[in-house]
Amino acid sequence: MQSKHQGPFHCFRDDAMGEDDATALAARIRSGEVSALEVTKAAIERAEMAQPVINGVVATDYDRSLALAQSLARPDAPFAGVPTFIKDNTDVQGLPTRHGSAAVPNNTASKTSPFAEQMLAQGYLCLGKSTLPEFGFNATTEPAHGAATRNPWNLQYSSGASSGGAAALVAAGVVPIAHANDGGGSIRIPAACCGLIGLKPTRGRVVDNEAARTLPINIVSDGVVTRTVRDSAGFITAADEYLRNPALPRVGQVHGPSGKQLRIGLVLDSVTGHKTDKDTRKTVEATARYLEKLGHIIEPMQAPIPASFPDDFALYWGLLAFGVKLQGRKLMHPQFDKRQVDGLTNGLERMFRKKLWKLPAALWRLKRSQQDYARHMADYDAVLTPVLGQTTPLLGHLSPTVPFEQLFERLTRYVCFTPLANTTGAPAISVPMALTKAGLPISIQFMARHGDERTLLELAYALEADRPLPLISHLGAKRYAGDGALTA
Repeated sequence: MQSKHQGPFHCFRDDAMGEDDATALAARIRSGEVSALEVTKAAIERAEMAQPVINGVVATDYDRSLALAQSLARPDAPFAGVPTFIKDNTDVQGLPTRHGSAAVPNNTASKTSPFAEQMLAQGYLCLGKSTLPEFGFNATTEPAHGAATRNPWNLQYSSGASSGGAAALVAAGVVPIAHANDGGGSIRIPAACCGLIGLKPTRGRVVDNEAARTLPINIVSDGVVTRTVRDSAGFITAADEYLRNPALPRVGQVHGPSGKQLRIGLVLDSVTGHKTDKDTRKTVEATARYLEKLGHIIEPMQAPIPASFPDDFALYWGLLAFGVKLQGRKLMHPQFDKRQVDGLTNGLERMFRKKLWKLPAALWRLKRSQQDYARHMADYDAVLTPVLGQTTPLLGHLSPTVPFEQLFERLTRYVCFTPLANTTGAPAISVPMALTKAGLPISIQFMARHGDERTLLELAYALEADRPLPLISHLGAKRYAGDGALTA
């Protein structure tokens, strides 16, 4: 359904939530300034206001969240009473999990998934499930069988994916933080499209869900999208306390920039051979210059990735589609109907079948990528790259109804920087830095060594402190030139 509203859209208002991030909202609830019940009622009103416009919600749990807010079972948790949404590929007991697909029937989860338990242990109240594209395979949240999720910054554009519903809800002000997960960029991409912070944790930092554990290479990391760096920092610190992985250094409390001089590699173009577009390149270059002014050493470097990586990752992407169609009844629901999967899933499966013989070598190289990446990173503290090869596209450009060969070409041009962190297991973060003439955010990506989320957060704090992207409700800000470049 075509929205009657023109971008931008937001639902920030003078209610119990105001314009607070999750950290401030939790503090106000703890102090008694507002109650969890007042905040939950305000978030539900905002969700009902936003849903007809941005379509970020696929299932609601309002009555249960109101009851939980009234009792507030975990009043001492760091984010007690803060409303959120869980992505609809992650089970929450009593809610359906449909993975964004018409092939999965309506169902009710009998238990809550391990990661959702870890997240909700921080005190968040789940208002429902957020939208995603089918099985998280696409880079836009535009299901073939239903309405698209719209970008609150400009409603004619994509909100990204696969956590597109989560990002749209947070950017629009419905909730300050929402669950996201990332198998090829699905935290960082929608965060970039919607002007949010998107931290993909190091592999093993958070609890793995069952599906991730069964993959030949676990490329999936769960996390959140937020409007502020401190909310992402608070989430990962609490997650690290919930699950202590002795193989990784603790993140600890991160409250701002470190002040340390860092050596940062700069990558502007991907190994796919496609050049980064002008506005994105200008934003990354401007960020590099600013980091130099802060005292960091910026050095152009080759992408820490072999030339074979794009084809190998595409084959793995196809393997996932093949596995979903083959094992859908076992993995998702006994009545899974593979005849109803969309054009992208079918196209990926066909592509995989044609190249099946290449899989053993591709898997070997992808598994080796963690060692290759660590070797490349030995002399660097972080790498600065674009998040995406191009600025956010209009709705329809990446629709699963586009013929597969054309859609696949568009996706490989667009999603060419984020997948490396998934196969290597490295942490990576998306940080908004500028706006296009169409009013769409442009973001940059930092990647770091394994286990070093702390450096990523410290760098993000430094950028946020001096050049914060305005809330949608503050779009009169003059900090942005409107051409993808940062103003002085």
